[in-house]
Amino acid sequence: MTVSVVSGQLAERLREIRERSGLSLAALAARTPYSKSSWERYLNGKKPAPRQAVEALCELTGTPAGRLLALWELADAEWSGRARPVPVPVPEEPDRPATERPAPVSRSGVRWWAVAGAGVAVVCLAVVAFLDGNPDGRARAATEPLVRNPGCRAAGCEGRSPVAMGCGGAGMITTLATHTASGGRRLELRHAQLCHTVWVRTTGLLPGDRVELSLPTGHTQQVTAEGRRDAGQYLATPMAAGDSGAGARICLEVPGSRPECFTG
Repeated sequence: MTVSVVSGQLAERLREIRERSGLSLAALAARTPYSKSSWERYLNGKKPAPRQAVEALCELTGTPAGRLLALWELADAEWSGRARPVPVPVPEEPDRPATERPAPVSRSGVRWWAVAGAGVAVVCLAVVAFLDGNPDGRARAATEPLVRNPGCRAAGCEGRSPVAMGCGGAGMITTLATHTASGGRRLELRHAQLCHTVWVRTTGLLPGDRVELSLPTGHTQQVTAEGRRDAGQYLATPMAAGDSGAGARICLEVPGSRPECFTG
């Protein structure tokens, strides 16, 4: 498989993130739904990395995902062939009397124009793929075989990260309830059947906001948005052991305001 410029850049960025984090391939396999051999292929550009794998690596290492996912969108357009240039035919010059013929144009000039047009087409296709969310690419990534090897189960997951333990991978979770709090803050109660755990994923939090999950068993977990880095990002509470969200209570505490609480 020939590695294109964008695909090579994506693989290089993924390698840099992995190396900077100090995580081995075995550690990535233990903490995500993807095998060690899959990670080796993704990081070396031998195989297209699924979007979910990019998201998992970013969340596992605390790396903002925005720019990397934008690069993934462009690389995915190349992998799928949507950004492949279409050959531009060069029209033949009809025979004309010498007095009517225009000034000669070099064939290299015609080829340059054709290549430039094809290049514009590539950029346009890539931008369209980025703007429309690339549903075809996401559908293909969703079919990537997952390795169900979470790093913990039930009580062993108590207080641990769902992403770091591989419990929050694609196809492994169910959203039991979704609540919208003040300021558009979003709270999702999630359940991983394979890990026998529940947790709350949040988005839209501002610095200082705190979300707490309480279960009838008496277990509580919480997450606080710290500084600008966490503002508006996906944040998750640590996991709590449980096979359902029955009786779960989710409370949002915004500095200077009374707590907002939701059941289940």
